[in-house]
Amino acid sequence: MQELPLNKAFMLLEPGPVVLVTTNIGGKNNIMTISWHMVMDFTPKFALLTGSWNYSYEALIKNKECVIAVPTVDMCKKVVEIGTCSGLDTDKFKKYDLTPLKAKSVKSALIRECLANIECHVTDYIEKHNIFILDAVCAWIDPERKERRTIHANGDGSFVIDGRTINFRTLMLSKLPPGV
Repeated sequence: MQELPLNKAFMLLEPGPVVLVTTNIGGKNNIMTISWHMVMDFTPKFALLTGSWNYSYEALIKNKECVIAVPTVDMCKKVVEIGTCSGLDTDKFKKYDLTPLKAKSVKSALIRECLANIECHVTDYIEKHNIFILDAVCAWIDPERKERRTIHANGDGSFVIDGRTINFRTLMLSKLPPGV
């Protein structure tokens, strides 16, 4: 084993997939790219980490809602570019030719071009760590979408694409919730 510089340790656990989070404030839709998120349980409950450095932060604090949209590898360049500009001065739906769709339970928009969208309510905010706790209230998937591979950030500007699936469902069956 060779010692890894501590400032690169996060790259070993960098979560995936990279997602797009939409918010709406004052009737204005916004999108941010984020890879710092996690599943918290099967209910489903999620966490994402962002702070005042992101334009979407104010909308999350004020409106307590968002949509987590799951892009696929064919959208990778757009996903990265979305993460390099601010909603403060950029209409990201327009600039990146994305279609906002009306959500069922939140004001934030679904993204038509994504494989899936999850409408969420913010149920808690842990200020010390800039962690938003989200409860999903509605989920959508495009069953006709051919491209289904997602992208995963390595944390250094490079990405990994989903690959082959290995199925150990029978071994894990006792740990899975009903219907999964």
